[in-house]
Amino acid sequence: MADDTDDGTYLVVLNDEEQYSIWRADRELPLGWHAEGTQGTRQHCLDHIAVVWTDMRPLSLRRQMAQSAQN
Repeated sequence: MADDTDDGTYLVVLNDEEQYSIWRADRELPLGWHAEGTQGTRQHCLDHIAVVWTDMRPLSLRRQMAQSAQN
């Protein structure tokens, strides 16, 4: 369960499948993830993700579906 009083700094992170998450800014990023460019409070980062991550399907699935539609 998240701590609503958390005042740490977070980063919005993105993986190769264009899936988003948040990560504490003071920790090393896990393999396969990179900083997207947004940082701030936990809530600020979650709000940003809610705006930019409008298609939850992984990139590989979106590509496969696009290819199938062309055939």
